[in-house]
Amino acid sequence: MNVTLRQLRVFIAVARHGSFSRAGDEIGLTQSAVSRGIRELETELGLRLIDRTTRDVQLTAAGANLQSSVERLLADLDGALREIKDIGEQRRGRVVVCASPTVSARLMPQCVAACEARYPYVSLALRDDVQRDVLAKVRSGEADFGVVIGPLEADDLIVETVFHDPFVLICRNDHPLATQADVHWRSLEGERLVMLDHQSGSRPVIERLMHQHGVAPRVVQELAHSSTVFGLVEAGVGVSVLPALSLPLPAGGTLKALSLTPRGERTVARVRRRGRSLSPAADAVWGLIGDVQSA
Repeated sequence: MNVTLRQLRVFIAVARHGSFSRAGDEIGLTQSAVSRGIRELETELGLRLIDRTTRDVQLTAAGANLQSSVERLLADLDGALREIKDIGEQRRGRVVVCASPTVSARLMPQCVAACEARYPYVSLALRDDVQRDVLAKVRSGEADFGVVIGPLEADDLIVETVFHDPFVLICRNDHPLATQADVHWRSLEGERLVMLDHQSGSRPVIERLMHQHGVAPRVVQELAHSSTVFGLVEAGVGVSVLPALSLPLPAGGTLKALSLTPRGERTVARVRRRGRSLSPAADAVWGLIGDVQSA
């Protein structure tokens, strides 16, 4: 038996409207094409499905029986096709994204909320890790993609800059530098520095900038988290250089964030494996990262 889906849809349209012309209008066929489709279906089944007169169209008993069965089948088929289309339109699936700590704390919460609103059937799992581990999980496929600190060069990864994040000086409001509107990098020479450790993607960028401006850093403490850096600076241990994404400062404290001049910055970038396509759901979340930042 060689019954086509097109023939069944033509039949259901005629049965629903009781008219060849109205059925044709619904499904975008001429009246003659509709009539031909019904004849082909009847020939294939060896049954008359529709009685035609000059005035109306009536289903035969076999036609009425077929209508109820085919309508259920087409409803199930249309539901399955809609589900596949949803996947193709980036609306379903589980996505794992790894991000560096400050990115996870400041940028990614907006992305998670935007994903829930825009793609309610996408499950977004966020993993916050130091940069080295983020890159390892992206390379292994444990994460669909990552959001990391740049500049970054890696032949096996696709790296796309999302935005530029300037560095700022963090000091107490009674520190001599706190009176300046902008602090030159050279003013950090001889200062006791409380810094993020080398697990942070920002640390090598900061060190390059200091070297560029002739500063020999005097690092007295190295920490994993900016919140700990804030605590030590407020305790008077030293000053710090942190990315602006680490802000805001703790409420009710004595700290100030000052611009550094000339402007020095890091990049925040999306990274994924080269030569591997993202799933539709992951590609949707990939796009959200840039959308949220530019909003």
